[in-house]
Amino acid sequence: MSKRTIWVTGHHAVAAVISLSPERAVSLWVVINQKNQTQAALVDQATQLGLAIHPVDKRDLVKRCGSEQHQGIALEVVPKRDGNEHDLGNFLIKTFEQKAPLLLILDQVQDPHNFGACLRTADAAGVDAVVVAKDNSSPMTPVVQKVASGAAETMPVFRVSNLARTLEMLKKSGLWLIGTSDKASHSIYQSKLDGPIGLIMGAEGKGMRSLTEKKCDSLVSLPMAGVVVSSLNVSVATGVCLYEIVRQRNL
Repeated sequence: MSKRTIWVTGHHAVAAVISLSPERAVSLWVVINQKNQTQAALVDQATQLGLAIHPVDKRDLVKRCGSEQHQGIALEVVPKRDGNEHDLGNFLIKTFEQKAPLLLILDQVQDPHNFGACLRTADAAGVDAVVVAKDNSSPMTPVVQKVASGAAETMPVFRVSNLARTLEMLKKSGLWLIGTSDKASHSIYQSKLDGPIGLIMGAEGKGMRSLTEKKCDSLVSLPMAGVVVSSLNVSVATGVCLYEIVRQRNL
């Protein structure tokens, strides 16, 4: 694999690249399974695109793509370009012309499983874009691609060099910034969530940084009724919050 390419593994993730961004596909590596119709369809699509098809065994595929969760198929691709602050500003202008934007902002979420799960949920909930900081955030790894189940291709991602400055820009553009925190005086179910929103989720364990928290227009909490559990995994909490926003927008 070239230093300029990455691996995308699993049926859904590979299918998303082949269908949505075929120009980025380089070659397909497959543990041939004659009974797997999904695999056969992907191989056929890749062949029609003129991609090189490489039959390999499971051990070789793991060595190449660096993941055991490959479902017998891995696609070598040119990485998708993430947007920057300037791109985000232009994206917002266009989105505001059509609807009230909904952004998911992740403050230093570094675990690739959590990042991938957040992308998947964001796509399912109709989020317009995901914003992350360049530093101390998960890159777009094969694990992220696999867990996102195709959403890494469909969801616009903007990596910004200064999250605090970007949050100020988002506020000036008209977004209401809502952060999740156990310090909040009211729960997400007591909040009005039907306008242009930027939902900010903090990192695993630590939550939002203090500077990020200060940029929020409102802080909300998630009710915790358990005896042992005092907080949720960031990807689970993201799903709960996003779908409360979806519920209110559909009232």
